[in-house]
Amino acid sequence: MLFIDVLLTTSLFLPRLLHISRRFLTTMASSTEGDYQYTPGLHSVSYVTAPDEETAKKLAEGLVKNKLAACVNIIPSIFSVYEWKDEIQKDPEVLMMIKTRTSRLEDLTKFVRDNHPYEVCEVISTPIQHGNLPYLKWLGEIVPDK
Repeated sequence: MLFIDVLLTTSLFLPRLLHISRRFLTTMASSTEGDYQYTPGLHSVSYVTAPDEETAKKLAEGLVKNKLAACVNIIPSIFSVYEWKDEIQKDPEVLMMIKTRTSRLEDLTKFVRDNHPYEVCEVISTPIQHGNLPYLKWLGEIVPDK
């Protein structure tokens, strides 16, 4: 009976361990391409909502022109539900997905706050841990380090 338990445990555990090991090694290997080595968290994605596409386009152009972002995707037709001044608000909005260097987040946030029509605008960010290395290299070339 002990032999069957060991055999079952091994046959169930070993394939999972191999799968995890392969994924880990693939992730490690893909963080270097040629002479480019990516450091997780070097770049970030920021999300900003705007009341309309015209506002988003102006903000996006300013961010790219001022080298605070390499690329801004403008995603139309989102709908936001939130509380503001003790009332539930329901508004159509546009979402901006902004790719930048993590070291430039404070400057990016200041630019958005200074040029955004909302009294309190949304600027939230998350670090990029992994991605297409040529794209991440390009991002770093476009947005200078602070």
